[in-house]
Amino acid sequence: MVRPALRVQALEYVQGHYDISLRRACKLVQVSRSTSYYERRKDPRLDLRRRMRELANTRVRWGYRRLHVLLRREGWQLGRNQCYRIYCKEQLQLRSKLPKKRKMVVQRRQRVMPSAPGQAWSMDFVAEEFSHGGKFRILTVVDVFTREALAVHAGHRLKGEHVVDVLNRLARHHGAPKAIFVDNGSEFTGRLMDMWAYHHGVRLDFSRPGKPTDNSFVETFNGSLRDECLNVNWFASLTEAQGLLEAWRQDYNESRPHSALNDLTPAEYARRIKEMGSA
Repeated sequence: MVRPALRVQALEYVQGHYDISLRRACKLVQVSRSTSYYERRKDPRLDLRRRMRELANTRVRWGYRRLHVLLRREGWQLGRNQCYRIYCKEQLQLRSKLPKKRKMVVQRRQRVMPSAPGQAWSMDFVAEEFSHGGKFRILTVVDVFTREALAVHAGHRLKGEHVVDVLNRLARHHGAPKAIFVDNGSEFTGRLMDMWAYHHGVRLDFSRPGKPTDNSFVETFNGSLRDECLNVNWFASLTEAQGLLEAWRQDYNESRPHSALNDLTPAEYARRIKEMGSA
């Protein structure tokens, strides 16, 4: 659809170039003569728009009806329908429905860079099969600073409540971290996880969709778990799997050197940091 301003420009060009009357020019361009009398006017209510944006930014969950009441109290003369039109033009509409997943909706801030053990954890799931074909899942929790495997928990169907149980156990032993890096799985974006993080003062740092490198610490750990434990063992039952996983976790923390830690094991690195802090 051609804007009125462009139609006026076309009429002016035809009239000036061919020296014809307005009536003939309108007939050639195929527009109404009323278009030539159109005068663009500047918005006379810029102050009103600016004030509406200020109120909407202050009252982020208020709709146009409440904003209309506030504006009328301040002395602005406008009807509800006019308020609604301006409200829509300024794109101040609210979402009428909440998202299905009650995920912490926050703007992406600068990521937490831990400077000591226990400040940031990284969490993820790994899928595996039993020798008889049944499936189970493994929750892995890693300390970002020391690379220590805090938990490798196996279960048939791990859900949000199981994740919270593991975190409560770790928090009692290590204390709650400042941040936890997780992906966008339903176990991490649910209400239980959100409430746990709120009560413990923990910030959940969600990976961007399609960016697994945002949670690279636990992804690297999962690769080692897959290569050194899952691919070399058969698991007949969940009890056997949990026993083998726990034995591998202890060996990973106590015996396996880590190149990022100057070839120290995670446990040795954690003890050295603790000794330097107490000295």
